[in-house]
Amino acid sequence: MADFTAQDVQALRKSTGAGMMDAKKALTETGGDMAKAADYLREKGIAAAAKRADREQGEGVVGVYMHNQSGRPVLGVLIGLASETDFVAKSEEFRETANDIAMHAAAARPQWIVRDDVPADVVAKEKELIAAQARNEGKPDEIIDKIVAGRLESFYKDNVLADQVFVRSEKFDGTVGELVQQLAVKMGENISVSSMARVAIGE
Repeated sequence: MADFTAQDVQALRKSTGAGMMDAKKALTETGGDMAKAADYLREKGIAAAAKRADREQGEGVVGVYMHNQSGRPVLGVLIGLASETDFVAKSEEFRETANDIAMHAAAARPQWIVRDDVPADVVAKEKELIAAQARNEGKPDEIIDKIVAGRLESFYKDNVLADQVFVRSEKFDGTVGELVQQLAVKMGENISVSSMARVAIGE
C-alpha cells in the first residue's frame, strides 16, 4: 500500500513542476515524505540540468526594470535570459523571471554574471588586499589562506549575480543562480543569464 495519496502527488507536482510519473516515483522512493521527495526531485533535476548545459541556446527574452523619479526614468537594467526553444521563452513564468532578475540587479548592483566573468587580475588584487588586511589585523600566517578563501566568497556574493541572494525572498529563497537553475529544471531546458546592462542617471 502506498504511503501517499493522489493529492500528495498533485501537491508535489505543483511545488516542484515535476511530471506525474516523476512525482509518484519520488514519493515511492522516499516513503511518502514530501520534503524528501522534493529534495529527490531537485537532485535528479539538477543532474539532468547539468547534462543539458552544453545545449545551444538560440532563444530567450530581455528582462527589463525601470526606476522612475519625478516622472522620468533614472535607472534601467536589462537582463538577457537565454533558453533553447521559443516555446519556453514565450512562457509567462520565463518572462516574469527575467524581469525579476532585472529588478534584483537594479537593487543589488552585481558587476559580473558568473564567477568566471570576474577578470583574473581583479581576483588576484582582491586576494592581495584581503591578505594584507588580515595581516594588519594580526592574524597568524598559517591561517591567512583560509581567511582569503572565506572573504573571497563574500566578495563573490556581493559582486556576482549568480552568487547573490535573490532580493525577493518572498518569491524565492536562494541565490539568483539557484533561481535560474530551478527554472531550468522545471522547464527541462538549458537556461542561463546571457547578458546584463545597467544605465543610470546621476550615479
